[in-house]
Amino acid sequence: MAKEFTYRGYSLEELEDMNLDELKEVLGSRARRKIERGLREEELKLMEEAKEVKERGEDEIIKTHLKDMIVLPQFVGLKFSVHNGEDFEVVKIKPEMIGHYLGEFVLTRKKVEHGGPGIGATRSSKYVPLK
Repeated sequence: MAKEFTYRGYSLEELEDMNLDELKEVLGSRARRKIERGLREEELKLMEEAKEVKERGEDEIIKTHLKDMIVLPQFVGLKFSVHNGEDFEVVKIKPEMIGHYLGEFVLTRKKVEHGGPGIGATRSSKYVPLK
């Protein structure tokens, strides 16, 4: 039996019905402070676009550069294509992501994989025993 999702005692439906002022009281301190200071014009546009896509019920991907946008309950089920500095990565929003930022789910740095010694290596590392 699957456990129903709750965020700080509220179900997903209750969270979606809340307006921004009610929701900020439920979110963590960092997200609450961001909402209290006021969302930027780009963030408000993103919220409107997400609302329109959700109303249409399409499986559309919303492109954005806003890694500092808080994941709101209205975003659950949508797909965002978030820019990581080089290209866009698709993030499907799940209920567990509420209160986090979009940028937390998009890696901006690549994993470093060092090669072995060889051409271009330092003088001392060229002579590695082959065993």
